[in-house]
This record gives sequence, C-alpha cells and structure tokens, in this order.
Amino acid sequence: MDHVAPTVAAIELEHLGERLSPLRLRPPEALREMERSLSRHGQLVAVVCHRQAGSVEIVDGFKRLIGARALGWSALRAEIHEVTGPAAKLLLWHSNARQELSDLEEAWLVRALYREDRLNQPQIAQLVGRHKSWVCRRLVLAEGLTSNVESDVRLGLLSATAAREVGRLPRGNQEKVAQVIARRGLTTRQATRLVDQVLAAADEEARGAVIAAAERTSPPPAVRGPRRVPVTPGEAIIADAAALSLRAARLQTRLLERPVASLGPEVERVVVERLGELHGVVEALCRTLTHVGAVSVANTAVGP
Repeated sequence: MDHVAPTVAAIELEHLGERLSPLRLRPPEALREMERSLSRHGQLVAVVCHRQAGSVEIVDGFKRLIGARALGWSALRAEIHEVTGPAAKLLLWHSNARQELSDLEEAWLVRALYREDRLNQPQIAQLVGRHKSWVCRRLVLAEGLTSNVESDVRLGLLSATAAREVGRLPRGNQEKVAQVIARRGLTTRQATRLVDQVLAAADEEARGAVIAAAERTSPPPAVRGPRRVPVTPGEAIIADAAALSLRAARLQTRLLERPVASLGPEVERVVVERLGELHGVVEALCRTLTHVGAVSVANTAVGP
C-alpha cells in the first residue's frame, strides 16, 4: 500500500470512473437505503478513489454514486489515493474491512488480482492476509460460475449465497438450477438441499431428472393474512395498472442512473435482451391502451 496521504476534493459525477464496479454487488434494497440516506443526511462519507491513467476511479462508494445520480447531484466528495494496479484493489479490500465483502465479491477480487495483475496465489494470500487455501477456494468459486449465473447475481435475480451453492455444480447444470432457485424463491438452506440432491445423482440423466422434478414443484406457499373478498374485474385492472406504473417508474429511474454499458459486457447483453423483449410488450400495451381510450371516448360521446 502507498503511504502518501490521500487528497480530498469534490469530483463531478461524470468524471468518476467505474472500472472496478464489476467487483462489487449492489442489491436493490441497499441502493434504496443509500438514496434515502443521501437525501436525508447528505454525503457523510467520501467515496474512496484512486488515479488510473489520468482519470479518477472509484474503489469504494458505488452505491453512493448511483444514489447521487438518482437525486440529481452534480458532484461527490472523494478521497483520492495515489495508487495503481494491485494496490488499488487492495485499497478496495481494506476499505471494506469492517463491512465484510460477500464470498462472491471476495472471489471476484481474487480473480482480478490473479488474472489482471498476474499475481500468483501465495502472493495474493500474503497481500490480503489469508491462507493460500482460502485464495484457492475463492478462485475456484469465481472461475467455476458460468457467465449467465454471474449475470443473474449482478442483476439481483440470484443472491450471492445461492450462487455460492450453485458454484458447486458442474457448469452444465448451473443455469437450470439457478433458474429454479430464482423462480421458486428458495432460501439458502433450500438451495443447498437442491444442490446436494443434484450432486448426489449418479449421472447426468439422473441430475436432469432431479432438476426437472424441482422445476415441477409448486413454489413454497406465501404467508397469507386474513382471506380477502375476491376483487372485481375492474379492481383487478386498477391494481395491475398501479403496480405496472410503479415498476415502470422504478425501471426508468434505474436506466437513467447509469449507462447500461457500465454494467459490464455480460450483464449488458442480458439487460439489452430483456429490454428488447419488454419493448415489444410495452408497444402492444400502448396500442391496446390507445384503442381502449378511443372506444371509451366514443361511448361517452354517444351517451345513454
């Protein structure tokens, strides 16, 4: 680590780089909490940055950056360290010493030091103060997940703990099991049980049968309150319209928060694909809404 004291300055949001953002997770609930905190209390802690090829790159503070964008801020207070290469990633490690990184974030950091900075496992172990067997386990986790499962985690479709369990599976089984976990909303314990069952299967055919059986199983029943009187068709339309309006506003905010390309190539590919599917659905809905509106206006003009 460089011992030169960092400088503190206000940096325009557009000048803050996000090259290290793929090493961090940003759960939606954490982003909402950060935005609320910034709105109520302002920026309490400076974002931690380092200089890289003439730019200022964020090391710790990606949630603060997203929250500031959502609130329309123009700049953030930044603590800038004059370090590069592996030292920048170690700065990320030390900046999160109190708020521990998830296993998967640790794995991504180890992989970056191994692949990008060309450090060997004993060197990484010495730098982060862990045993080389710990480094090996984290590297196996990062290298073992398929790109689609990793994308699901980044998009918030799969939790980091569930992904850790999925990573124990052969790569050919990971995506289907991840889909089952996400679709059924399985807890970590339930995900572990499913992965254990797949691993215990004798061959690929048996593993496929276990996964197929899990896909057919009904989702766990939700906790229900007092039984409600069934809604009328009109009430159902109003409820769906309200829910859709809320989600549309939330999606628009997220799309305006940051360029899709900044999510990384794998995540960008999945996001663009899903948005393309959504575009067709929204276009069809808009045509239906226009038609319904026109019919309603015509009926009103005719009168009883």
